[in-house]
Amino acid sequence: MKRTLLSMAALGAVLISPLAVADTIAVSAAASLTNAYTELGKAFEAKNPEHKVEFNFGASGTLLQQILQGAPVDVFASADQQTMDKAVEEGMVKKDSRVDFIGNGLVLIVPKDSKLSFDSLEQLTADNVEHIAMGNPDTTPNARYARAALQKEGLWEKVEPKLVLASNVRQSLSYVSRGEVEAGFVFSTDAKQDEDKVNVALVIPTVAAGEKAGEWVPNPIVYPIAETTQTKSKVSADFIAYVLSDEGQAILAKYGFIPIKDMDK
Repeated sequence: MKRTLLSMAALGAVLISPLAVADTIAVSAAASLTNAYTELGKAFEAKNPEHKVEFNFGASGTLLQQILQGAPVDVFASADQQTMDKAVEEGMVKKDSRVDFIGNGLVLIVPKDSKLSFDSLEQLTADNVEHIAMGNPDTTPNARYARAALQKEGLWEKVEPKLVLASNVRQSLSYVSRGEVEAGFVFSTDAKQDEDKVNVALVIPTVAAGEKAGEWVPNPIVYPIAETTQTKSKVSADFIAYVLSDEGQAILAKYGFIPIKDMDK
């Protein structure tokens, strides 16, 4: 009887052991990271069976608004620096944990069966281009990069009436892949995910307004990641470390992202 009681006590200790319950973190990440982060999360969990990662993907600006409104989030990964800057200013992320982790590119895509070809953005003003998919510049980094490129060429006011605004970059991709618009702006990694349904018509250099009036400067697309100030789990830091590891970077590169070590080359 005594041995039975001891065995039951030992079993109870195992059941309430911290290792018996997965330490779960919530990661809010830019929509363009959906496929890559889904695989990366599974790899992280396989390497750390005691940890679990739950993802929420969407437009970076929308995700930040959710965090500002109290959504329980441990890690935030944005597709642009501007959104992360605001997260820091609002005290939503730990400034010292912020780090750049990957690069991307901006492209103009067309449906796979499209007869349109583009040598420049100016061709978007042609009469045979009636609808152009793009995210909302207020919430979607991809759309802000696209708007800046159009503004640099003096084309924004001509193109804006043709825009079909999407909630995030993946919806823009969907509009083009289904042939609902003649063209659309997405990240190069998004085009890679649907390369059987869309063609890259134009690779677009990304720019930002300079300090002087009319000045435009290069603005590489670099994604930052950070722990939120509300997180209480050390798994948050472990996940970010895995994203930056050779294994994590290799998974991201498989989906067309540029490893952070190659961004300065």
